[in-house]
Amino acid sequence: MTATYPPATPIWCAGCGHFGVQAAMSAALQELEIPAHETIILAGIGCSGTVQNNLGTYGYHALHGRVLPTATGTHLANPDLTVIAAGGDGDGYAIGMGHLVHTFRRNPSFTYIVMNNGVYGLTKGQDSPTFQSGVEALEFDAVSLALSIPTTTFVARGFARWTAQLHRIMVAALQHARDGQGFAFLEVLSPCVTYNDTYPLWEATLVDIDANGHDPEDRNGAFQTVSELAENGHMAVGLIYRNGADQSGTTAPNPAAAVVDPADNAAAYAELLARYSF
Repeated sequence: MTATYPPATPIWCAGCGHFGVQAAMSAALQELEIPAHETIILAGIGCSGTVQNNLGTYGYHALHGRVLPTATGTHLANPDLTVIAAGGDGDGYAIGMGHLVHTFRRNPSFTYIVMNNGVYGLTKGQDSPTFQSGVEALEFDAVSLALSIPTTTFVARGFARWTAQLHRIMVAALQHARDGQGFAFLEVLSPCVTYNDTYPLWEATLVDIDANGHDPEDRNGAFQTVSELAENGHMAVGLIYRNGADQSGTTAPNPAAAVVDPADNAAAYAELLARYSF
């Protein structure tokens, strides 16, 4: 077993929501008793892309927008690892959008945590795909996208300031993936206090659906709840959807594990060549 590196000191601004996300990740790993040497955190680009430096697990800094295919490959190469992909909304919902859609479709068993602050904070505050100019529905909502894809198995949204709920859904997301139940998507609203301080906005518009009898195993009901809240300028926060069916027997295709030694494939090669014999 190789040694993991010591955690680094976060580089985020005081008050950044990412501190809450990191605390929830650390507490969830401890509650589930997942050892550091059995965990790998792969991070994208941006302020959120440094989180893997801070927790003492294995870490990997992926290319811009490419954290999901990298995490998928990591999971396929070693399904026994607890694989956590983490990144920002700019990384995941702009250049990485195509990979997000196909990760929902393929449904590999790892966790993806998106720290959504509505801006590109590391490059000084340009608008991201989820920027809000006021009390209004998001122009792009990844939760609604996730619910629209039939193979999706876990969708949740948390708020960095609502620590108790964020801890619960972080544990649920990690457990879902570790049990082989599929792709666990967790968006965390994580304000950037320097360029886009949305703490007041989100405190006023978020609705905790965990507290009102919401059934997370009803996909249609979840979509209706999210849509109706959005129409009234609100966002659903909590465990939004979880597929209750047993997915543990399903496996993703893994071409990297295919046997390619010619000696093991001689008969198959001969059969193929025979088709072209005259």
